[in-house]
Amino acid sequence: MLDIRKEFPGIVANNNITLQVKQGEIHALLGENGAGKSTLMNVLFGLYQPEKGEIRVKGKKVNITDPNVANDLGIGMVHQHFMLVDTFTVTQNIILGNEPRKFGMIDMKRAEKEVLELSERYGLKVDPQAKISDISVGMQQRVEILKTLYRGAEVLILDEPTAVLTPQEIKELITIMKSLIKEGISIILITHKLKEIMEVCDRCTVIRKGEGIGTVNVSETNPNELASLMVGREVNFKTEKKQAEPKHAVLSITDLRVHDARNVPMVKGLNLEVKAGEIVGIAGVDGNGQSELIEAITGLRASEAGRIMLNEKDITNLTPRKVTQSGVSHIPQDRHKFGLVLDFPIGENMVLQTYYQQPFAKGGVLSFKNVYQHARTLIQEYDVRTPSEYTKARALSGGNQQKAIIAREVDRSPDLIIAAQPTRGLDVGAIEFIHNKLIEERDKGKAVLLVSFELDEIMNLSDKIAVMFDGDIVATVEPGEINEQELGLLMAGSKKEKVGGE
Repeated sequence: MLDIRKEFPGIVANNNITLQVKQGEIHALLGENGAGKSTLMNVLFGLYQPEKGEIRVKGKKVNITDPNVANDLGIGMVHQHFMLVDTFTVTQNIILGNEPRKFGMIDMKRAEKEVLELSERYGLKVDPQAKISDISVGMQQRVEILKTLYRGAEVLILDEPTAVLTPQEIKELITIMKSLIKEGISIILITHKLKEIMEVCDRCTVIRKGEGIGTVNVSETNPNELASLMVGREVNFKTEKKQAEPKHAVLSITDLRVHDARNVPMVKGLNLEVKAGEIVGIAGVDGNGQSELIEAITGLRASEAGRIMLNEKDITNLTPRKVTQSGVSHIPQDRHKFGLVLDFPIGENMVLQTYYQQPFAKGGVLSFKNVYQHARTLIQEYDVRTPSEYTKARALSGGNQQKAIIAREVDRSPDLIIAAQPTRGLDVGAIEFIHNKLIEERDKGKAVLLVSFELDEIMNLSDKIAVMFDGDIVATVEPGEINEQELGLLMAGSKKEKVGGE
């Protein structure tokens, strides 16, 4: 890709960027949220047309007018939010639009055989007959990769592939990527996870604010250098914080029991306490009841038994609005489903919890002047990068969407902040900002409950770590007393004495 320029109304997303990828290499495309990485790859995949610049494949100039042309040229893309039909099987998704036929009918037997052969060849073990809605996120991602390979991809674009994966699934994906390049496939990895770049990539091209900063050999650089190339300043990986001074209990949970949507018990007699002026981190492998616990506290799911107390007031099974009014803020783990109304302007998203109160409403009528004035203040204070407060939320990058949610939730000055995966899919600059905000709130005497699958985030931020396994808290430890490996063993269900003794 030579001197690619892509503009949107009021913004230059890519300003004359050059990217050159060799056969059989893993090439990282690194940049902050909103730096223009996905836009550049959407140009390569034919979803956007550039204002200027040219694309060459194997030395030949090409004109990629749409994704079908990209597929024909051997370019495939796995998007950050998967493009799968939930009610279809693995095979039906993979062959969609490219179905093998026999006597004018879809030849399902042949298709399943081809999918099985392809998955075995590349070490992407999938069940061709499984329904998408029944398989894990990691498996769905394999289906997306197989979909591109089925269409003959030689260049595979992976957009933030590890943002939704567990540590175990990330390891498996790295193995898959290594086996793909042995077959001569080139991979472009859009990411801002420096650890992964160091582990798996050959070269790395850095983009900052839409400008190409340069390409480096990964073997000749280090995470600190990559971080400062990406952000344009030095980044502090270790969050500086003073010793916590916990006071009274803000959140007290006793014998809580919660079922999931299929009526399966997910939280099983759990007890937990979070005090004012401390961050309690919940560590655990996804699927051990964390989501149901948060939904029960915030009023999104009914509790079967037990009590949830906030400042000695019973808030068990109150409506979400009443829980919010009691002094709880919620940074949800899925910002698109639960955090934002994507087709509302970002300014209106910033008052979703308070729009019915003064100064935003008077006599049941909204004051848009006050709504947008308030949004301008928060956008500035929280460094939300957006063309304006009237821009639709879906047009912002993931990191800026997250900053907007955090601005809304923290600005209300709650007693308890529940932060679920607060930095999922964010770059080091945004992570540093959000971590500092949570510590700032802790130091103001707020109680913070942090739920994260990122072990280094749990170790770095928490004053106390509660390990959740199979719907219960199995151990409570201080971050200074334990290392990541021991924490990982507890998360897998090992007993605490055993962990220490091994």
